[in-house]
Amino acid sequence: MLDRRIFREIDVLTILLMVLVSIIGIVFVYSAIYFQASQFVWRQIAFLLVSLLALLVAIMIDYKFLLSISIPLYVLMNLILMGLLLFGRVVANTRSWIVLGSFQVQPSELTKIAVILVLARIFSEYREDRMSFKAFVLSSTLVGLPAFLTALQPDLGTALTYIPILIGTYILAGIKKKYVIIILVVSLIAGVGGWNLALKDYQKKRIETLLTPNQDPRGAGYQLRQSKIAIGSGGLTGKGYHKGTQSQLRFLPARHTDFIMAVIAEEMGFLGLLVVFALYFLFLYRLFSTVWLSPDRAGVYLAFLVAMMISGQFLINVMMLVGLFPITGIPIPLLSYGGSSLLSNFLACSLVINVRMRRFAFI
Repeated sequence: MLDRRIFREIDVLTILLMVLVSIIGIVFVYSAIYFQASQFVWRQIAFLLVSLLALLVAIMIDYKFLLSISIPLYVLMNLILMGLLLFGRVVANTRSWIVLGSFQVQPSELTKIAVILVLARIFSEYREDRMSFKAFVLSSTLVGLPAFLTALQPDLGTALTYIPILIGTYILAGIKKKYVIIILVVSLIAGVGGWNLALKDYQKKRIETLLTPNQDPRGAGYQLRQSKIAIGSGGLTGKGYHKGTQSQLRFLPARHTDFIMAVIAEEMGFLGLLVVFALYFLFLYRLFSTVWLSPDRAGVYLAFLVAMMISGQFLINVMMLVGLFPITGIPIPLLSYGGSSLLSNFLACSLVINVRMRRFAFI
């Protein structure tokens, strides 16, 4: 039962920022694909309403109860990911989706919440000054298993979004230098092995394009080239809403998902982009500031890992748009089109709001 004092502590500002950023995303999704607006925009509006309702329900549940069921929830989500590999329907060349009528749900997005919960539960009872080898292996395994299952679908982009969660765990638990060396060595071996055994030709092309962007401007380098043209052509004030040539003439691929920020830059210019960035940074500040307000260690982990997950995904997407990171299909949380991503991020942020509103509950 939610008492009145806790109810008064609901973080209305963060919720309003989330809704505002999501609405901005819908507005520019409409501009980017106006010829298909009824198919995508109304669906995204429906997902926004569902996500907001899910958030409001989730914050009524004490996060300590969510921590108590985190292990079975983690196991269940990984079983679902395994089931998708065996029985999942192929959608866009991946087995990433559960199809529910006209809607599709991506369990790998929701699994990240289970990962954050189980890590917060385990490390809430961890009392070592520095991360032990056992804790290092356990945390790496807990994050690595669903990331690996996601990569097998194959969905390398979503798999990479698990990495900021693991990095956040290392930071809070106090990772030792020797473990950093182990990570670098394993990453090098995995990189070489992945390049020769796992990566498909189009994925290799994307990495090569990062190093030599002008090598294949009509092939692997096409997306990056069009993104840069869109961002640069917007200038200071932009071409105007619904007047961006790269998006309106369909030169820019994935403009309503991975490249939505390029659409904003082209139509609203550098100043418009600054406004969107300012709103997003304020939203991220609210998430990170909850770390210092948390009443316990579990709350610290919940707030920090959620903030790391969202800010890491935001950073990767922005770097991707300007050629500082390979194009891997990672959308911007809240802004990009995608119902599963929107629902997952709203539920993840509900954990942070949950911690913030109960900061006085144990005083």
